[in-house]
Amino acid sequence: MKRVAILGSAAMMLAVIGAPAQAQFRDAVDLSDRTARDTATSQQRIDQLDDQTARLLNDYRANLKQLEAARRYNASLTRNIESQEREITRLQEDIDNVEGLQRAMQPLMEDMVTRFGEIVNADLPFDIVARADRAARLAGVLDNPSMSAAQRYRLIVEAYQIENEFGRTIGWYEGALGEGADELTGEFLQVGRIALIFKTPDDSVLRIWDTGQGDFVNLNRSYLQDVKFGFRMAKEQTAPEILFVPVKPPVTAQ
Repeated sequence: MKRVAILGSAAMMLAVIGAPAQAQFRDAVDLSDRTARDTATSQQRIDQLDDQTARLLNDYRANLKQLEAARRYNASLTRNIESQEREITRLQEDIDNVEGLQRAMQPLMEDMVTRFGEIVNADLPFDIVARADRAARLAGVLDNPSMSAAQRYRLIVEAYQIENEFGRTIGWYEGALGEGADELTGEFLQVGRIALIFKTPDDSVLRIWDTGQGDFVNLNRSYLQDVKFGFRMAKEQTAPEILFVPVKPPVTAQ
């Protein structure tokens, strides 16, 4: 009953206060509501700015990492460029040296080609056609303007390597000996550079190259079995073994 009385008294007081006071009260309530709404809006804006700041901070950190990676990459490229520049300088020096070397190599290659032909002519006449053609091709190499000095030198060295290999191998080939009515067909056995032997298929003719006479001479038939064994080795029909061939003793120079 007392509470009702108090409320009733407050209502009566508002009624007594009158309309102007009521308007001010409503304005105060409205202001409080607007303030509350503005506060909520401001808080929402603050939250948005905070999120935006966090994103910008993350982007900034990521950009810093990318910048550091780019700097290190640029430093690596700079080192590579400097290394390449040093290599270019070294290559240029080598090119300059090669030009001088080419001028010095030309007379040497000419002497090597000349000497190669002399070696073939003075050697045992085995496979003479192919070796003479090789010597002729080398002479043409020196006059070929389309070939570099390196290419010429490589071909000359390869030819010498082939000739050098002949001195360590045993080989055979078919061919003819003599001319016209005296021509004989048979096989040639080449034993390194120490012996070149000719034999007919029926074993009736057995000859060996004599450097002193510059021709094939008859070989003692006691060597026939050794020669046959040599042919089997050359044809890879048997395992390599010691082969006995006649060799003239060295002649003491007078």
